[in-house]
Amino acid sequence: MTKYIFVTGGVVSGLGKGITAASLGRLLKARGLKVAAQKLDPYINVDPGTMSPYQHGEVYVTEDGAETDLDLGHYERFIDEDLNKYSNLTTGKVYWNVLNKERRGEYLGSTVQVIPHITNEIKEFVYRVGRKTNADVVITEIGGTIGDIESQPFIEAARQISLETGRENCLFIHVTLVPYLHGSEEHKSKPTQHSVKELQGMGVHPNIIVLRCDEPLEASIFQKIALFCNVKPDCVIENITLPNLYEAPLMLEKAHLSEVVCRELRIQAKELDLAEWKEMVERSNGARDHVVTIGLVGKYVGLHDAYLSVVEALHHAGIYHKVHVDIRWIDSEEIREGQEETLLSGLDGIIVPGGFGNRGIEGMIRAARYARENQIPYFGICLGMQIAVIEYARNVAGIPDANSGEFDEQCRHKVIDFMPGQSKDVDKGGTLRLGAYPCVIRGGTTMERCYGTDRIAERHRHRYEFNNEYREVLSSCGLTLSGLSPDGELVETVELTERAFYVGVQYHPEFKSRPNRPHPLFIGFIGAAIQG
Repeated sequence: MTKYIFVTGGVVSGLGKGITAASLGRLLKARGLKVAAQKLDPYINVDPGTMSPYQHGEVYVTEDGAETDLDLGHYERFIDEDLNKYSNLTTGKVYWNVLNKERRGEYLGSTVQVIPHITNEIKEFVYRVGRKTNADVVITEIGGTIGDIESQPFIEAARQISLETGRENCLFIHVTLVPYLHGSEEHKSKPTQHSVKELQGMGVHPNIIVLRCDEPLEASIFQKIALFCNVKPDCVIENITLPNLYEAPLMLEKAHLSEVVCRELRIQAKELDLAEWKEMVERSNGARDHVVTIGLVGKYVGLHDAYLSVVEALHHAGIYHKVHVDIRWIDSEEIREGQEETLLSGLDGIIVPGGFGNRGIEGMIRAARYARENQIPYFGICLGMQIAVIEYARNVAGIPDANSGEFDEQCRHKVIDFMPGQSKDVDKGGTLRLGAYPCVIRGGTTMERCYGTDRIAERHRHRYEFNNEYREVLSSCGLTLSGLSPDGELVETVELTERAFYVGVQYHPEFKSRPNRPHPLFIGFIGAAIQG
């Protein structure tokens, strides 16, 4: 029977529930178990797709095209399993589904209520991911903080699942903050006690309490929390802030987390094998001898989580090459005419990641030009590819007013635009080109050298495309169209093949990078940056 684990958070938000859930997933997988992970988000948006990156960080895209919470990126990177549309559920999506069922008459005239209709919808979603993946264990993180009004239906649904499956098949992990008061020089357990009391008042009794702290805890804290929160002494586990997040599974396992979980859920699992993960962490911690400086030029640099997967993919490639990747965050709005040298000099590579809207676009174009003219490795992702095309059209192909239809609808030369059959008169939510699409790679290109194959599939999240009317003029000026859709209709990648690395891709390779299996394009980019 599938086992269910729910991870909740208390006291404050941002404690690292996602990292705790992802770390546990890695540990259980290392014991030979099939693990599935999902995130329940209490906000009313249907999905994060239309949310500002400043609100919620990056939007993570799954293979099947679901726009999801960034914690799913942690799950995929740690557990190394592709997730899907059943891995993220929001309050908005729950009510959307329930109201549509009500309109279709599926409730046979019943009064639609939070219990049982909303909670049943949540429960079905949790059960479904286990059925779809045939998982031994489903790890479900419940977003928000205990006490939030928005999360109450999710907590209630989890409580009902524990009754339906039995206590031996359902486990609750509660992550709380243990603050340190410098005035009295002591850690305080009272916030954790209050948070657990709040959770117990909802009918949920946590089996394991994970204590987030910045410094090691004294033994008395563990004893007090075990006693007052009614958990076994070895079920109180320390989670210290780490400089390298990939050390988290190793740290948690020092407290025997996976062993305790298997015992509580009566799982007969194999011996833990973390050899590959330990080797990766050792490589990561040892990657300090050589430093490469990468300029990340974007419009959301005020919140680094807006580019979380890009940052992690850069570090994965750094682990591969045994170098430390130092990221210089550059606000594209600050790259004004004449400021390029001041802001961009001294970089070993420049990366322009995805984004929407026309704010900061001209600064990105100047960054692409600076990289091209100064022989600096350049990597353009989604918007970054479109920026490279616009820059090349303006400054090499002699089309000074080249632009994207997204930024200037009245532009005469839209080198980036809607393709035939597309329409701008659509809602913004869920209408992008989303998920994995195939791409055929041209021989003798940087793309082929990096991938080592002529056919790939990568995850997309965009609406505008390379305008085919400009293929010939840009190609004749030296821009290589190195990757096309299998039918030849869409340009997926462009590059300057004679350079060590000057590549733009319409998709998001960062979503498929793993710490123990870096993405080949990031490996190629960092490799070129090392060579200078």
